[in-house]
Amino acid sequence: MSDRPARWTGATVHPDMWTDPDDDPRDREGPGPEGELATLREFLKDYRTSLRMKCEGLNAEQLARRSVPPSTMSLLGLLRHLAEVERDWRSWIGDDEPLPKLYGEKDADFGGAVADRAVADAAYADLEREQASTDAALARHPDLGERVGKDGVTIREPMVHGIEECARHCGHADLLRECVDGRVGQ
Repeated sequence: MSDRPARWTGATVHPDMWTDPDDDPRDREGPGPEGELATLREFLKDYRTSLRMKCEGLNAEQLARRSVPPSTMSLLGLLRHLAEVERDWRSWIGDDEPLPKLYGEKDADFGGAVADRAVADAAYADLEREQASTDAALARHPDLGERVGKDGVTIREPMVHGIEECARHCGHADLLRECVDGRVGQ
C-alpha cells in the first residue's frame, strides 16, 4: 500500500480544475480589466487568492508539512514567506529604512512554520495585514512609471515582482498540496 494520497479535485465540471468555475472567486464574467494598472492589480489579486485556496481546509499539521528533506518548504512557510516579502516590497517604495523582519533572520519564515494552530492563524493574519499595507502604499502611486524610493524603482517593478513571486510560489503550493492530501488542480 502506498503512503501517497489519492489524487482528487473539488471540481465536477473540469477534472483538471481546483474548483468549478461557478465556485471560483477568480473566475469573472465579462471583459478583462481596462489598462495596465488594472491588469497588474487583478493578476496580483488572483495569485494571492490562488495561494490561499491551496491552503484552505488544512489543519496546522498539514499546513506545516515539509515537502522533501532537506527542504524547509511548506504551505505554512509560503504564507509566512509571502507576508515577509510583501513587507519588503514596501521598503522598495518608501524612503525610510527597511521594516524589520516579521519572523527573524533569513529563512525563519520557513524554519518557524511549525504545526501549531496559533502559528498558522498568525501567518494568515500577517499575510492579510501585509498585503493590505502593500496595496495601500501602491495605491498612492497610480503612475506605473513613477520612480520612488531610495533606489528610484518604478511602481511597476514591485507590482510585477509581486505577481512573479506569487505565481512561482503557487506552483510550489500545487505540489505541496498534492503531497498533503492529493488535491490537484489549477
